[in-house]
Amino acid sequence: MKKAWSFARDISLYAIKGGPFFYAWMLFLFFFILVGLYTSYRQFSEGLILTGATDQIPLEMFFANFVFTAHVAAAAVLVVAPGYFYHRKDIKELAVIGEIIAMVFVATGITFILYHMGRPDRLFHMIPGIGFLNFPNSMLVYDTIVLNVYLLLNLTGVVYILYNKYVGTFDSKHLARWFTPIVYLAIAWGPLIHIVTAFVLASNARMVPWATAVLPFGFLSMAGASGPALIILIFLLTRKYSKLQINDSIIDLLTTIIAWSLGILMLVFAAEIFSVLYSSTEHAASLKYTMFGHNGLNKYVPWFWGDIGTLIGCFIALLFPGVRRSYNFWLPIVCLLVFFGVLVEKPMVLVFPAFSPSPLGEYTEYHTTLIEFLNVLFIWAVAFLWLTLIIKGAIGILTGEVRYRKSPPRKAVQH
Repeated sequence: MKKAWSFARDISLYAIKGGPFFYAWMLFLFFFILVGLYTSYRQFSEGLILTGATDQIPLEMFFANFVFTAHVAAAAVLVVAPGYFYHRKDIKELAVIGEIIAMVFVATGITFILYHMGRPDRLFHMIPGIGFLNFPNSMLVYDTIVLNVYLLLNLTGVVYILYNKYVGTFDSKHLARWFTPIVYLAIAWGPLIHIVTAFVLASNARMVPWATAVLPFGFLSMAGASGPALIILIFLLTRKYSKLQINDSIIDLLTTIIAWSLGILMLVFAAEIFSVLYSSTEHAASLKYTMFGHNGLNKYVPWFWGDIGTLIGCFIALLFPGVRRSYNFWLPIVCLLVFFGVLVEKPMVLVFPAFSPSPLGEYTEYHTTLIEFLNVLFIWAVAFLWLTLIIKGAIGILTGEVRYRKSPPRKAVQH
């Protein structure tokens, strides 16, 4: 118990220490957190009427962001898998950072769902014995299970690795018998949160744009692009502002994964667009609306073409070795564009336009309210706050700056 208390105390004290850049980042996040506390109170007290959700488009920004967080959370296994599958020691030592990213973004996705529910205080209705889980009939139940199991697996891995490194008992060659299977289970479980989330969307019978067999593959390829993009940015900042050594070979591996994922994503987009537009039946109406607008309603058109152009441009850029190895300029820019490109695609291409036309032939545009937008920023600010603090504390343990120090033996008292 004494070691556990010392572990929590030392890692927390190390995590909150930093330079001017670190404190400026913290203040930036705290601004949106303080504003978000008020807007969250407004939404939870007055309801989803404060969001832009309507009868025509019942899914808000919260749901769209939830889908994106699943991408990043699942892609974190791309840091863990090479270390354990191919026994790459340089990556294996950083596996805990991948697990931290997965843990934080799964928790963030669950938070977005709580805001999407409108009445999260009624969540107990899903608890077996108290309420009704509706298993195995509801696809949402499957999503709930895979998200919470993935969160538990990564939380277990993070605590186990960091605590044992802190007390000096961690040996990667002789892991606990129960821990190695958990790592492999987490690696295999990661893609499930994408596949099940895609099935949740595809299970809506009237949503023609989501009723496609390539949706899980599109989600997986977007995860392979956006997740490593964020991980590269974190690794570049980590090795610049800390003592943790991260080899260029690790960055190059993640960059290659992004390039391949973007290439597969372009193929998925091309296959979907061709198969829908070539026949040009009534099922193509939603995609035509997204790409070209309808009777003056063209809100999503610039978002669609801008997003497609950005992702294609990033794919072409990563084909040049000079861009891939420009660790301090071009590569961070490409990673930022990929991350935000996939993030923007979720509401403006995947979710909102899919509700038009309605079964009555109506076309609708979604208009985000200020309260809703600030609540989204609030959730992201909390996510990056926790991500920053936990990774910073983990770096202290990985570099040996934070470790358990035994109390010196007391001298015998002579009477």
